Amino acid sequence: MLTRQHVAQKLIDYPGHRISLTELVDWAEKAMMEEDLNERDLPLLRDILARLGLGDVPAFGLTWEDCRNFLHSLGYRVEVTSFE
Repeated sequence: MLTRQHVAQKLIDYPGHRISLTELVDWAEKAMMEEDLNERDLPLLRDILARLGLGDVPAFGLTWEDCRNFLHSLGYRVEVTSFE
């Protein structure tokens, strides 16, 4: 079953360069078709996955703000740390 935590981890992995945009989009498209979404969070997860599935379409490009807002809606707080 796909949960908030699964989606959040993918959203964290993307800006952390652990997965590419193509991998994120492919995962979201497959998850929409194949995964059993947590019933309690179905509308939220479906909306996020649908948007992520369009992330590689120029008119719907995925931004840092999109990822941050998705994580926030999943109950996560985002902080950026930079090291020299």
